[in-house]
Amino acid sequence: MNTAGQATAAGLAARKDSHRWKILGIGVLANASFSAAFAGIPVTAIFMRADYRLDNTQLGLALGSLGLGVAVSELPWGVLTDRWGDRKVLLCGLITTALALAAMALFAAPDVDGIPPMWQLALGLLTVGLLGGSVNGSSGRAVMGWFREGERGLAMSIRQTAVPVGGGVGAVVLPALASAHGFAAVYGLLALFCLLSAAMAWLWLHEPPAAAGEMQAPVQTRSALRDIKVWRVAMAIGMLCFPQVSVLTFATIFLHDVGHVGLTLISTTMAAIQIGAAVMRVWSGRWTDRHGNRRSYLRTCSALSVLLFVGMGVLAALAPHDWPQWILALVVLMLIAGGICASAWHGVAYTELATLAGAHQVGTALGLGNTCVFLVFFLTAQAIPVLLAWQSWAAVWLAGAVGALIAWPIFLKPAR
Repeated sequence: MNTAGQATAAGLAARKDSHRWKILGIGVLANASFSAAFAGIPVTAIFMRADYRLDNTQLGLALGSLGLGVAVSELPWGVLTDRWGDRKVLLCGLITTALALAAMALFAAPDVDGIPPMWQLALGLLTVGLLGGSVNGSSGRAVMGWFREGERGLAMSIRQTAVPVGGGVGAVVLPALASAHGFAAVYGLLALFCLLSAAMAWLWLHEPPAAAGEMQAPVQTRSALRDIKVWRVAMAIGMLCFPQVSVLTFATIFLHDVGHVGLTLISTTMAAIQIGAAVMRVWSGRWTDRHGNRRSYLRTCSALSVLLFVGMGVLAALAPHDWPQWILALVVLMLIAGGICASAWHGVAYTELATLAGAHQVGTALGLGNTCVFLVFFLTAQAIPVLLAWQSWAAVWLAGAVGALIAWPIFLKPAR
């Protein structure tokens, strides 16, 4: 390579190194904005049930509609991302999601004129999920494109911290907002978050500059959807989300109805789960980058989740009707530990999934993974009221353990 070519390659590398952190910031902000909706709205379940006058089954259907929308749309959005590029898809998704949330604030929030029917709430949340499903694959493709192997686990894990961080913000802010100002304010604030993320993406997000030699890299033509390893990791990701969604969706109802816990402790517990998960995601991404042990880490998280949720089920079965303070403290600690363990692995899992698919099909692979995640989100929200009607809260937490147990052998074994 001549001197001019070397200077050009060095300049491209410097530009990429300096700009990649902005791209990662956009990925974090975009995911946090949507996470504040899909993880934050369920934390308002107590107020949603009261304000919309729903029973537990109707509440599960409404909250599950949000996950169903994402499950249906994730894979098509991922395929479009690989074809159109991450900038177009991310901007389109964030702006339309903001518009859908604004429409809910205007037409699907209880007010002095009346209470919207349950189908209107469910349809609104379904639409938010359908449009917000664009965020994961497009932001993940952008991050994978700007970071090198050996850095991607950390980068993707930092991006995935946006999910618990956004959910933590939602857990702290949205219940109080729903209580004081109603759901119009909740949906309006979430719409504002999405518009802010879209503005940042408009300013800074573009394709990474191709370094010398990368331009001639062969394009993978075999579809990631025909790779059994990609399917295995995606399905295991989905199954390991069953215990996570159980905590994020119905732990507030559990603490309120069974433990008679106040709003402050409920919000603090849910925020602790989200913040702890964010910290663990960053640590796990860096740790697995250094040790090259993504697969063994994922299997270990599955096994620990089984143990923690079995413990929660046993505790729920044996606890007296009126919880003494030490039982309350133990339940809260178990919920926090179980919720963190069931949420700490996402960045590592998505990095493994994207690596298996190859650079040119990251959007498709991440779309498949999140399709499994949000299909489980929807099914979990429907299953928990049935389990409660059939048995008790012990059955709910033991079912979470079963989901983690199923995921354990599906995750790929470490290569020899």
